[in-house]
Amino acid sequence: MTSEEKQLLLKDLSARLPYGVKFTSFSENMKYHSEPTTLRQIFYNEEYDANNIEGDNDISSILDLIKPYLRPMLSMTEEEKKQFFKLKQMSVTVIVPNVNRLKIEYIVDLEDDGDGLNHLYDWLNAHHFDYRGLIPMGLALEAPEGMY
Repeated sequence: MTSEEKQLLLKDLSARLPYGVKFTSFSENMKYHSEPTTLRQIFYNEEYDANNIEGDNDISSILDLIKPYLRPMLSMTEEEKKQFFKLKQMSVTVIVPNVNRLKIEYIVDLEDDGDGLNHLYDWLNAHHFDYRGLIPMGLALEAPEGMY
């Protein structure tokens, strides 16, 4: 795994941790463990201790031993698509120079608080969608149907 791939994976996983993202972990001989598990379980079942991780070297070595299970964007249900498009619409601000803007209730003005994009990415993370394309890059595994 390149350092750029590790940085991308670290950014992605850091945002997903509060939502209980599941992983597969590798043993030293690079075989998958059989059961999907959370990062907390990996720390306590492997040689890593969550309280003693320091520096980039420890994080980097952990990233070599895990792969998250994520849902492809195309796996969205119809109900999820409705929620996604509503949140996506909320994150858009139209700015036209020299024209007074009408503020419609469901559009968040990103100049004011930026919450629109936060809600969109929080929702994508909470539903475990692969919006960064980690699955095709080999940095994540496709979650089996019903995992989340």
